[in-house]
Amino acid sequence: MDTYAGVFLILGILVLVLFIGAMKSRTEWLINFVLRGIMGMMLVYFLNFMFVDLMPDMRIGYNTITFLAGGFLGIPGVALLYGINFYMLMW
Repeated sequence: MDTYAGVFLILGILVLVLFIGAMKSRTEWLINFVLRGIMGMMLVYFLNFMFVDLMPDMRIGYNTITFLAGGFLGIPGVALLYGINFYMLMW
């Protein structure tokens, strides 16, 4: 593992632990965020499956940004990702 990757991994875990500690009293919000993120990723998976025949370049990747957009914004966040991707395909 590269030195920078290890440092970023440790910092990411540290931020996650601090975030969970700060949100201890707000577990409902955290659970809601995680469930929306998972549902957003499932929606991306099924939309990618549907768009593979119509527009092969319209697929959205499965990554942290996708999870965060689905977690914070829900279904409109996933629609925003597809809208940005469609806009980028036009150019």
